[in-house]
Amino acid sequence: MKERIVQEIKRHREEIFQIARELYEHPEISEQEYFAEKLLTEHLEKHGFQTEHGTCGIPTAFTAVCKGGRPGPRIAFLCEYDALEGIGHGCGHNLISAMSFGAALGLKAVLEETGGEIVVLGTPAEETNGAKVAMAREGIFKDILAALMLHPDSVSKESGSSLALDALRFRFRGKTAHASAAPEKGVNALDAVLLMFNGINALRQHVTDDVRMHGIIAEGGLRPNIVPDYAEARFNFRAAERKNLNEVVEKAKECARGAARMTGASVEIDYYELSNDDMVTNPVLGRLMAKNFRYMGETEVRPASREMGSMDMGNVSHVAPAAHGFIGLGDHELVLHTKEVAECTVSENGKKAAERGACVLALTGYDVLASAEVQEEIRKTFAGEGR
Repeated sequence: MKERIVQEIKRHREEIFQIARELYEHPEISEQEYFAEKLLTEHLEKHGFQTEHGTCGIPTAFTAVCKGGRPGPRIAFLCEYDALEGIGHGCGHNLISAMSFGAALGLKAVLEETGGEIVVLGTPAEETNGAKVAMAREGIFKDILAALMLHPDSVSKESGSSLALDALRFRFRGKTAHASAAPEKGVNALDAVLLMFNGINALRQHVTDDVRMHGIIAEGGLRPNIVPDYAEARFNFRAAERKNLNEVVEKAKECARGAARMTGASVEIDYYELSNDDMVTNPVLGRLMAKNFRYMGETEVRPASREMGSMDMGNVSHVAPAAHGFIGLGDHELVLHTKEVAECTVSENGKKAAERGACVLALTGYDVLASAEVQEEIRKTFAGEGR
């Protein structure tokens, strides 16, 4: 049965890679992925999937479904397809979509025998307001037994964990005045931002090693001779677990409030992007995915580890059993979010990765559908994680 899946994916390898190439040639930033949504849904419809546009009210999100010959678990393959401004597909989301599309075709070849249901989810805006956050919140993954995806990287890696993320905006308001003639009449909003930065920097020696705090000054005034009445800072705060992150964020907010009091400014604090939870890989799905890497002849697969970035797949993993592995592009020097990665996705190495990755995903989905014991183990381990 597994060889049937592999051969089906090989039979469609050109179409799978065509998707990766077309997305590479038409990069769209977060929440503008109209070409990508149309491309993927048209290809899925051609292969008998029933599609729904605008999932969760997000214009560039979609759901595509194919049901088997009898009832069974629902397996979800997740597509990402937003590009990076000025870089294109430097995070390889074009390959993510191609692999998930290919996996759906491969698993569909045996769905009549296994039963169950394949769900392909188009999840836009991973780089900003990740659609998976809303999907997880709105119950899209409620009946999903396995949510699966692979991400390109320099080398293949098992599914591990990631950092929870909060993206905060601090808006300070003061009062303008001539900076030389009447500085005493002003309230310097930029000074409040600088004091907040100093406070947050002082926090660094009092947080755990997994915590990351990095920010920018988005606005800091208009001219040197005008006391700035408005200044804005944006920060990303990250930690290995949501509970710890919540505590860190509250301390950072107190730094901002203290800075406002010291300068006489006021401060408004909000979230400029949706928050990501930490990724929790289901151990059964992680084990199956690792096994299928080996089945496909992957010679170097690094063990599961904590990724020091963040992902909206983390939110999914808190509401459904999930695995998010990495497929190697054959170059250890590659660094994500670069034009070099974008170019690699449409190289021969990228083509091979798309095919191998689609097979790994489809075979993992098959392992779930084919075994009632595996299905029960997934449910038990997910419940045991306290979800």
